[in-house]
Amino acid sequence: MADILGERDDNVPETPTRVSEPSRKSQLPKRFYKDVVVAEEDGLHVVKLDERPVKTPGKSPLGSTSAEIARTMAAEWRDQIDVIDPLTMPVTRLVNTAIDGVASDLQVVQEDIVRFASSDMLCYRADGPSGLDDLHREHWDPLIDWCHVALGARFSLAQGIVFVEQPAEAMTAFNGHVGQIVDPTALAACHLVTTLTGSAIIAMAVYKGEIDLDEAWKIAHVDEDWNISHWGEDEDAKERRVARFVDMKAACTCIAAITWNCQPRYVELQ
Repeated sequence: MADILGERDDNVPETPTRVSEPSRKSQLPKRFYKDVVVAEEDGLHVVKLDERPVKTPGKSPLGSTSAEIARTMAAEWRDQIDVIDPLTMPVTRLVNTAIDGVASDLQVVQEDIVRFASSDMLCYRADGPSGLDDLHREHWDPLIDWCHVALGARFSLAQGIVFVEQPAEAMTAFNGHVGQIVDPTALAACHLVTTLTGSAIIAMAVYKGEIDLDEAWKIAHVDEDWNISHWGEDEDAKERRVARFVDMKAACTCIAAITWNCQPRYVELQ
């Protein structure tokens, strides 16, 4: 699912020798407003810049049914200094995606999440090296068991990378729960968690409140953390992981605000 406003491209290298080309920052729009407020209009909490409503790229009002999400977006707009940089506005980008890209066809996004579940990362266990399989059991088995008990979806496990087809009953049960996510922002956030972690099961556990941001992130990086502990950490990979975590935090913030009807715990509101 494309990120409509300012899609992050972590694969573009920095090339200081190409000095004749304009920098990315020089191409960003200048900050043109002084005040940022949130107002309630037509059942939505909308962001306004100098009393004028912000529009999504698709020309819809930028707002949310959640006052907390709207306040978080307002904080992102308020934090822009000289230019407006979408990469520093993860909740705004996510809500833009929800309004312009998800709301019009929830089923497409729901089906994509279910497709991830059919080959979910948590179902594929290491056949070596020694110790990694133990970590998989420790961190992944609880969510597999939770899916069976709480969702009625009993997933099959495989060792190695050979594809294993999941039971039809498990996929039907999981699909039923995904189909209940009808808020566009919550669905966009669940899809983002799915793609960032490689696991629809992790996304569903976050959505249902079974695990929080930190637990989800740790579970998703068992393999990567094991490799780091043995071989060290690559600096480029570290930067990409930090960038992904920003988007993960934004997604969990939105899920918390919409699903649990409480103040997001992962973003300090201003």
